[in-house]
Amino acid sequence: MARFSQLLAHLLFALIVLCGAAWSATALWLHLAGPSRIVALAALAVVTLGAFVARTRKRRLGWLVLVIGAEMVAGWYQTITPRADRDWAVDVSRGVTARVQGDTVTLSNIRDFDWHSRDTATERWIVRSYDLDALESVDMVTSVWDNPEIAHLLVSFGFAGGEHVVFSVEIRREADETFSELGGFFRQFELVLIAATERDIVRLRTDLRHEAVRMYAVDLTPEQRRTMFLAYVELARQLEQKPRFYNTIAANCTTVVYGLARALKSDLPINATLILSGRLPEYLDALGVLGGEGTLPERRAAALLRANAGTLHPGLSYSEAIRQRPQLSR
Repeated sequence: MARFSQLLAHLLFALIVLCGAAWSATALWLHLAGPSRIVALAALAVVTLGAFVARTRKRRLGWLVLVIGAEMVAGWYQTITPRADRDWAVDVSRGVTARVQGDTVTLSNIRDFDWHSRDTATERWIVRSYDLDALESVDMVTSVWDNPEIAHLLVSFGFAGGEHVVFSVEIRREADETFSELGGFFRQFELVLIAATERDIVRLRTDLRHEAVRMYAVDLTPEQRRTMFLAYVELARQLEQKPRFYNTIAANCTTVVYGLARALKSDLPINATLILSGRLPEYLDALGVLGGEGTLPERRAAALLRANAGTLHPGLSYSEAIRQRPQLSR
């Protein structure tokens, strides 16, 4: 029994060391380059091997080496802080800013690009003021590019007169960066709140990226719509004051929206939808706020937006055109 306990203790030590080394190596690889990366990885290998050697001589010495190594990595990792002054990719170069005066909210840096391809556009950043008393609708937009279980989430707010503004929580890539899920776990990307017109942010996904984009009406009371909109406004103000990191699990487009939605209902349930964001319609339906008629599969089919909606309905604004979806036969 004593030998079994001793063996179990050795295995536990080895598991902790190897997992810690793997995590540390990944972080070092992502954040360092050139000679500094090589030196840091070599030092990590020495400390890892040293922990095992020390363990063979004296158990407590092995743990001491492990703790010292962990503190060194943790100290370095804490120096990685979010910034707002990098050379950003053009489409995320400006996060939305907000000013509130009574019932009027003024948003600056609303993106209204004229996209020519999935990567090139004529830039246009605009300022708009919105009357909260004129807020009439909320639509959840999901955009799937590969795995149908994973979707990017956008929220569109509609106002009297037909104007819409879309909020999208996104990674803030640098000009030479591409997104990776792995990097999203290791403080590689900052988080940005984009506000955009539907003609920009929805058309980019339907017409140029050719993603499967669906728009679902969300049945909320006027007060709930107002609360949700102001939650985004508050997030914009927080990010303007202090940048933060994107995280693939803990701070992504879905989990951040979940946090905002808790302003409506503090006891919102947590489930796999926060990771499997493609299941958002099921989550909204379970909460009783998913709009539309028919069964859930019928509503999902009706929610699909067609590409080239502006061409198909030349007499309508883009926001009107994408909402001209054919009715399902019953």
